[in-house]
Amino acid sequence: MIQQPEIKLKQLRELKNFTQEYVAQQLGLSTRAYSKIETGETQLTINRLNEIATILGVDPMEALGFDHENIFNNCSQEGNYNTIGKSIYQLPDKLIEQYEKRIEQLESEVLFLRALVK
Repeated sequence: MIQQPEIKLKQLRELKNFTQEYVAQQLGLSTRAYSKIETGETQLTINRLNEIATILGVDPMEALGFDHENIFNNCSQEGNYNTIGKSIYQLPDKLIEQYEKRIEQLESEVLFLRALVK
């Protein structure tokens, strides 16, 4: 069964632990307006798909072709992706870079807060 792109957007958003409110705010929409995109009540335009894909940190074509079964079926219980030669699913470099920057920010914040406590 082929999923509608809107359903895939919801799954990607949830995989990123983003709320509808967060994505809607990033798009300058109400939460209800964004919800209608995810449910298919509002037709998804290419421009809106590009905007949502940017917020989710994925390629627009990846958002349309997202298959949660591929992700979860190819991930071991230890969180490692099963490989056949190359990784079936590779995290985009930009996403990895964003996570690394966020980790640095959080580490810096922890050091600052520890200094305040002392």
